[in-house]
Amino acid sequence: MSEPRVLFARQALLADGWQRDVRLEWDAGGTLLAVTPGARHEDEPVADIVLPGMVNLHSHAFQRALGGLTETAGEGPDSFWTWRQLMYRFARNITPEHIEAIAAQLFSECLRHGYTSVCEFHYVQRDQGGAMYARPAHTAERVVAAAQITGIGVTMLPVLYSYAGFGDKPLAPEQQRFRTDAADVLRIVEALEPLRGSQVEVGVAPHSLRAASLGQIREVLAALPAARPLHIHIAEQQGEVEQCLAATGQRPVRYLMDKVALDARWCLVHATHLDQGEAAALAASGAVAGLCPTTEANLGDGLFPLAPFLAAGGRIGIGSDSHVSQSPVEELRWLEYGQRLLHQKRNVAASPTQRRVGDFLWHSALQGGALASGRPVGVLAAGKRADLLVLDSEHPNLAGIGADDVLGTVVFCGNDNLVRDVMVGGRWVVRHREHIAQMAIAQRYKQTIAELRKLRP
Repeated sequence: MSEPRVLFARQALLADGWQRDVRLEWDAGGTLLAVTPGARHEDEPVADIVLPGMVNLHSHAFQRALGGLTETAGEGPDSFWTWRQLMYRFARNITPEHIEAIAAQLFSECLRHGYTSVCEFHYVQRDQGGAMYARPAHTAERVVAAAQITGIGVTMLPVLYSYAGFGDKPLAPEQQRFRTDAADVLRIVEALEPLRGSQVEVGVAPHSLRAASLGQIREVLAALPAARPLHIHIAEQQGEVEQCLAATGQRPVRYLMDKVALDARWCLVHATHLDQGEAAALAASGAVAGLCPTTEANLGDGLFPLAPFLAAGGRIGIGSDSHVSQSPVEELRWLEYGQRLLHQKRNVAASPTQRRVGDFLWHSALQGGALASGRPVGVLAAGKRADLLVLDSEHPNLAGIGADDVLGTVVFCGNDNLVRDVMVGGRWVVRHREHIAQMAIAQRYKQTIAELRKLRP
């Protein structure tokens, strides 16, 4: 017997805020047909508190296996650049089979914490010897397979990665597994085309201005189908800003905006180091700033200029990047807390029309994440995907509170995961905090980690 394709929510977060007695109905393909507030409960399954699932707009899935292994001080100062060398060495031994197992474990964890979509910034394209696989999208297909196993929606972003630095600096030997030119990336996009559908989208990610030339970026843009998402790492580190100034005479974000027409297709990941003019111009472009606070903190990147960017109407989304955390709550909490520490004031992420910080952050991340994913997600509405979270209304943190305080509590009260059940595309993938394939996925991941740690450099 198939599951009923309807759910009655006593309280649900819709685009215009909390509504009571909401009937949600979706079709066999997982698209919402109707979302009706003020409905009468009949024989439908019931949930007390329902939210739209969150979008994770920046992921390097294989780095999940590196978590905790880089937290030892070196002989000299440690930074993003020293961490990167450790990551390169770790990536040397990963096989496509490992990538799939790691991605499945990661995606199951993301789902349990409330992410229902992920944008995979995928740059392990070649084998351990640096040769392209017989199927150009071989490793990307493994990530899509992991998404299908777990049920998460995915936007695949094959990475354009040709250089080791500004001025077309040749790649180092340890970077050869990531090497692609514009033609390679477009072949991968073409190879992934049969996988596109309601749960899978395909875009492109020029890795950074350090790793891809403007000519290459323009070549990919000219060939990529319209409306496909485009992501790029930019201005993550002060060192990158200094290198860009030395090479071009401009800061990275300003340089990109002057050379390429940015719009809502674009997600600028990190964009940590913006001056005031860049923040305003980026906001005006409609592009999304892809913020990853736990990774940015872990790597010592710095703090994004959130207040002026929001004041200029900028769009934000969140990602887990290197996956030191798989929780959207932790990303949103530290996005706000970083600003409180920086400005020595409270409740920074708010607007004249939304003073509740938890609500502002959740809605903003949903909207920005949906744009960055290029998929119809991020809101419970007809025509969108049936991606939703059911909170544990029996948890003490949620006892007796009104709807207006739910998101403030979710984001800022305690460390328990308040997500009980998760639906993606009309399919329940997490029930009572456990992923439907959790044991098998975890066992395969443990075997993979055991193999990789034997080979650890």
